Amino acid sequence: MGEAPAFLVDDDLQHGPLNGLELTNETCKTTTVVGDKTYVTVGADDGTLSIDVQIFDPSLGEWVYPTVLGTKPLSCKGHSTVVFEKRILVLKKGSKPDDQIWFLEVDTEYVRQQRKKLGTEVVAWSKGVIGNAEKPIVISGPSGVGKGTLISMLMKEFPSMFGFSVSHTTRAPRDMEKNGVHYHFTEKSVMEKEIKNGKFLEFASVHGNLYGTSVEAVEVVADAGKRCILDIDVQGARSVKASSLEAIFIFICPPSMEELEKRLRDRGTETEEQILKRLRNASAEIEQGKSSNIFDFILYNDNLEESYERLKKLLGLNGFVTSQPKSAASREINLPMDHSVSKLDDKIIINCISSGPDKESKNLIMLDVSSLKGGAPGRTRGLDFHVIGSMDQLS
Repeated sequence: MGEAPAFLVDDDLQHGPLNGLELTNETCKTTTVVGDKTYVTVGADDGTLSIDVQIFDPSLGEWVYPTVLGTKPLSCKGHSTVVFEKRILVLKKGSKPDDQIWFLEVDTEYVRQQRKKLGTEVVAWSKGVIGNAEKPIVISGPSGVGKGTLISMLMKEFPSMFGFSVSHTTRAPRDMEKNGVHYHFTEKSVMEKEIKNGKFLEFASVHGNLYGTSVEAVEVVADAGKRCILDIDVQGARSVKASSLEAIFIFICPPSMEELEKRLRDRGTETEEQILKRLRNASAEIEQGKSSNIFDFILYNDNLEESYERLKKLLGLNGFVTSQPKSAASREINLPMDHSVSKLDDKIIINCISSGPDKESKNLIMLDVSSLKGGAPGRTRGLDFHVIGSMDQLS
């Protein structure tokens, strides 16, 4: 099943592997038992290769090579694992603080969906992040309703608070367009595969080219400490609503079709045929926006300044004086090379050993996993931690 990674697992691991066992030679391996299956994670210790996965399924009596989804973590100087609900927590050794915590999902809702869709064994990687991110904002509305102007006003007043995701497209770049700035330009076969693997929140085919918003593009905005704004149509909003992304959905509505027609004509940028087409599309979009149960709020843009104030109120920005950029990594765990991980009830305990010039010091870190949000194919957010002195402080 899937493509076999270029490594072999020792035969003796098939006979009662130890949970969290780490083997260190030219590679580092851990075995973790989840249910009746044994998951082996293997990586080179030079950090050049990604961590691969094998599964021993006793019902089949053989090793299975799963389809591995999500962004694979690079291997490191070693890693430790512990089972948590329907995923395996992986702590990398010798990595940067923002790259130490990963989750290997083995039976989450996303994994089950992909397993059913692909007809193969599936696991999925998700990077763990300390703290939460503000919910993205999905804004939809017909052409000419003024949503672009409202978004521009938000961006101007709160430049460090909001950001746009960069969309993907399979069309060729135009003059002056830069990859990763205007669009992520990609091959159609690549984007189709990623859509199949659930990496896109929404997508559409326009004149034979694919356009879409990836989960990763939204996560990158959140990683920068900003709140992502998605300016998409109703169909795109419907797709995002059906995804695992928790967002606020706002539909911008004109006060009347007559006023919308006036605004379109006043722009002077479309032909008569284009105006009539936009009006027909607008009528259908407004009907869907009001009746589809997609949107949390309907905002009527009858007066621009008043509508903007109502939008700020919906987003909790009334009375906001200054906008300080949020640090995406204001709190970080900096794990020493020498550490072990275990689980005590609903707590993840990391036993850290640090060697100094005079003596060896030990401390415990309690990783709080009670408020996790998100997951594959994006980040797993909501992690928290507390440094404690001894096991006695856990009681």
